Amino acid sequence: MKQTAVYGCFSLDDEMISLRKFIYLSPSCSTSAFLSSLSGLCYKLSSTSGDGSQAPITGDFTRLLVGSSHNKMKAFMFMTWNIPDSPNLFSTMSEPILVQARDPSQVALELEHALDEKRFEDAWKAYEKHVHMDGLPRKSVLSKLLTSFAESCHAHWLNKAYSVVELAFEEKKHDLMEKEPLIYLAFIVSRSELPVLASNVMRKLVKMEAFPPLAAWSGIIGHMCQTAIGTLLAAELIMEIGYLFKDNRVDPRKKSNRPLLSMKPNAIAFNITLTGCLLSGSTRKAEQLLEMMPRIGVKPDSSLLIVMAQIYEKNGHIDEIKKLKRHVDEAIGLSDLDFQKFYDCLLSCHLKFKDLDSAVDMVLDMLRKAKEAKRSLAAAKSVLEAVQTGKRSIFYWDSGHEKLDALDKFKLIKSRAPSYFEFTKDRNFSRLEAEAKESLELLSEKIQAQVQLVKSERGILHPTEKLYAKLVNAFLEADKVCELAAFLIKASKEDSPVSVENSAVVQVINACISSGLLEQAHDLLDEMRFSGIRVGSSVYSSLLKAYCKENQHDEIRALLRDVRKAGIQLESSCYNALIQSRIHHNDSSGALHIFREMKESNISRSSRHSFETLVDGCTGDREAGLMAKLLEEIKGGQNANSGIHDWNNVIHFFCKNGLMNDAQKAVSKMRALGHTPNAQTFHSLVTAYAAIGGKYVEVTDLWGEMKAIATSHSMKFDQELLDSLLYCFVRGGFFLRAMEVIEMMERERMFIDKYKYRSLWLKYHRTLYKGKAPKIQTEAQLKRREAALAFKRWIAA
Repeated sequence: MKQTAVYGCFSLDDEMISLRKFIYLSPSCSTSAFLSSLSGLCYKLSSTSGDGSQAPITGDFTRLLVGSSHNKMKAFMFMTWNIPDSPNLFSTMSEPILVQARDPSQVALELEHALDEKRFEDAWKAYEKHVHMDGLPRKSVLSKLLTSFAESCHAHWLNKAYSVVELAFEEKKHDLMEKEPLIYLAFIVSRSELPVLASNVMRKLVKMEAFPPLAAWSGIIGHMCQTAIGTLLAAELIMEIGYLFKDNRVDPRKKSNRPLLSMKPNAIAFNITLTGCLLSGSTRKAEQLLEMMPRIGVKPDSSLLIVMAQIYEKNGHIDEIKKLKRHVDEAIGLSDLDFQKFYDCLLSCHLKFKDLDSAVDMVLDMLRKAKEAKRSLAAAKSVLEAVQTGKRSIFYWDSGHEKLDALDKFKLIKSRAPSYFEFTKDRNFSRLEAEAKESLELLSEKIQAQVQLVKSERGILHPTEKLYAKLVNAFLEADKVCELAAFLIKASKEDSPVSVENSAVVQVINACISSGLLEQAHDLLDEMRFSGIRVGSSVYSSLLKAYCKENQHDEIRALLRDVRKAGIQLESSCYNALIQSRIHHNDSSGALHIFREMKESNISRSSRHSFETLVDGCTGDREAGLMAKLLEEIKGGQNANSGIHDWNNVIHFFCKNGLMNDAQKAVSKMRALGHTPNAQTFHSLVTAYAAIGGKYVEVTDLWGEMKAIATSHSMKFDQELLDSLLYCFVRGGFFLRAMEVIEMMERERMFIDKYKYRSLWLKYHRTLYKGKAPKIQTEAQLKRREAALAFKRWIAA
């Protein structure tokens, strides 16, 4: 008996995919019955139908067109041969690739079942199969796929979920994406420290006009700002969202604008991002955000005033901080920690600009107020103790309550992420809003740890040892010893009474001696003596030993005269050093004279105190003593050029007001006075040219100057400056220069926001160099074309 072997193949986009033996039919089976039974196995696909012509193949050839509910048809071709009844006939044939005809709805059902059972590998295979068969699944299946992968909180599946979103937008099928699943995905990836994915999902939501409410996206950027890259992306995101609301573009009276207005950033969203910028060092990007705030109608709250002051301090804008001082003093709701941060900024700026008089006035005023507050506090305490009973137990309970609050402060952001079901129940996104506030508090605590110049004790502000060290070092660098002595004398009178050996004056003199600044130490001793302030013998001994070590005999004789006039008794170790110095210079008579003087004074050798012991005594009473801080400051050699800060302020003012000719004249004058422009100088210029628009040739000239300065003066390019340059070059179509900047950023492993530059390319240069290259072109034209195509490949990678 003979059977008919039936083979089938189908065409997908004009490519032959597979060949398979479907069934064996007996000769009695009619063709119509065969086609009828086969059509039940076929699935509906969308493709172009064939023309139905006969193929020149031996045997009977039949083509079957299977109807589709979509707008296209799918063609199947079948060949039949009469073959003998022998199962070994096909044993020599190679195995073909198997493609089964299946219903996409069945695959979608398998996908859903796999997701329900958390079999993500099987679910992903079913998803890929569905994409190959019938494109993306329907909206409900896609939403379930995204939310299930997001619930896993696993980086692998979160990346898979994002690839699904990316494919939907590439195929222009973003109508299959739902708003809530995308917000949930962005929230989970931000919690999982994947800020690039989070920002891209947020941007896609805005692109498809499914505007996420402020309560939702503020929680997302709160998590993003915990990392440096996330902070940059959060700043870009707020800039892009804020652009929609600039200069009252959106009419709040229109009902159709309500979804868009619900996304408008507020003071908390700005506060989170600005605090993140402070931590990551992106302070120039932060200042761009500050400039945007009034243009979209956002008023800073009291806590935001402090963040603004910190940003201005980092960028060296002392005039802006002085303007804020009145608002800070009048603000309601600021804590002592907020005032601590503000005055830390103001003092830091005074020191940066070498405004020592203002810094001294602030320190002395702080000491006076602290002294008065301590007296008031002592009086209040005595009254309370007389009136109130059981005070200890009450304060003990309060302290425990504060500790409990500290433990529960970040319970939401440190707990597990909510499931999608829990997420959807929270219709107002109150969980995300609460996490945004927790994220801000966490960032603020990290900023608080950076405050070094002012400390707060029971709500009273005090200068720290670090502040004294910086101030003393600034006086010494300016060679203002008399002014330094006057300040130290006033500070000693205002500060808490301490022993002479542990006073600020003694610690400063000892630090000068230890750092080799013997002349300054001697001058300070003279100032103390003229002012009637008695200084202990240990300081004179230390200075004499240092002079002996350096063999400065004239200074030794002068200091010994001062010692005798002051009636100070030197230590035996000091006499020993003097004797050794005389012997070393073959002055036997002088050595003998000093020995007799020591003997007549009845100095005991047991009374020796080394300088190291004195240092330990100075630093042992506190966590970090003034002397140790001053030594660190002097040896650090942080000689910042205040002239550069002054000129940068002038240039920034001109750039901010669009006076570019004046800014360029200021740069020329700055160079003429011997100050080399730095990264901040160029950032002000580049940002100003970008704001004006169309000044890309000028930016190119600046880039050439920057490269020349970097070669000769080792100027460091930071991420913010290079990103501003890259934006200008891409916007203006200067891709040769753009690729230079990209190469430098990638070499330094700096983050580049590819999404932003891909959007710029598509918006302004989509059709650039799309056709064939002209046969005749100059070498410059060829280089420009190659650079543009290289940039296009880079953004697509």
